[in-house]
Amino acid sequence: MSMSHVTTHVLDTGSGKPAADVPVTLHMLDGERWVQIAESTTDADGRVKQLGPDRLPTGTFRLAFDTGKYFAASGTETFFPEVILTFGVVESEAHYHVPLLLSPFAYSTYRGS
Repeated sequence: MSMSHVTTHVLDTGSGKPAADVPVTLHMLDGERWVQIAESTTDADGRVKQLGPDRLPTGTFRLAFDTGKYFAASGTETFFPEVILTFGVVESEAHYHVPLLLSPFAYSTYRGS
């Protein structure tokens, strides 16, 4: 099985553990509207290794993380019920890894490898 063009990894920095069972959707900007092209849930290691096709066209994409559902499962209050990360894809790039570092009241991201 080949790796999808976009992967992600969610780390719960508040607990110091991977964030398992976080629903994640991948959307592509089509003109003025967002079109969902894939959905998954993070595994026990907080990863989504298969999210969408092997190749994406050049364009603007976003990952939406249902962080509210994740924190609700542990009874944890959160300020961010959803995190949306928007990024550009250049078709010639081999792989996009977009990690999310998450806590109940903050988050950050970066371009991973």
